[in-house]
Amino acid sequence: MIQQVVLASSNKGKIAEIQAILKHQNIEVISQSHFDVSDAEETGTTFIENAIIKAKHAAKISGLPAIADDSGLEVDAINGDPGVYSARYAGLPSNDKKNTAKLIKALESTSKEKRTARFHCVMVFMAHANDPSPLIGHGCWEGNIAFKEVGNNGFGYDPIFYIPEHDCMSAELAPSIKNTLSHRAKALKQLLPQISGYFATQK
Repeated sequence: MIQQVVLASSNKGKIAEIQAILKHQNIEVISQSHFDVSDAEETGTTFIENAIIKAKHAAKISGLPAIADDSGLEVDAINGDPGVYSARYAGLPSNDKKNTAKLIKALESTSKEKRTARFHCVMVFMAHANDPSPLIGHGCWEGNIAFKEVGNNGFGYDPIFYIPEHDCMSAELAPSIKNTLSHRAKALKQLLPQISGYFATQK
């Protein structure tokens, strides 16, 4: 039986990634835009808080269980920024190019050795809007911030996120490869057994 779950995101790149990762799990991921769900206001100060806010909002309006993620880039040389503000680092409306340009500028005097960074993703599953015990997965992807953009795949900071073990940017990876390495893939891998366990108890 296919289980329908609303995905609390309007980010087409993120939706495509999550659908690709979940397509063999008997879970049909439906974008919140299908239910005319607007983006929730992200008022949390942590990835977990923001993910729960988004999942609760989507579940309440759609009437379906909801998956939401909050993710961001943590750069050591600038005290963990942009962090939870990654998507709106250069201001709203969100703009990948402007965000990336601001980060390159912020690090212009930072040496190659001190450009360590990581993507974080916290993914939350809520059975309904008032679910008191959300299921949570967390993924982390280590890399470095490059001096300039390279590659056309992915979205967000992918063109400047360098992966040493692959000697390329995230934006140069084929989606099928990225979907086994990324912070989002790792968070989903943690979350999936929990979701499967939940649906098994509902039969």
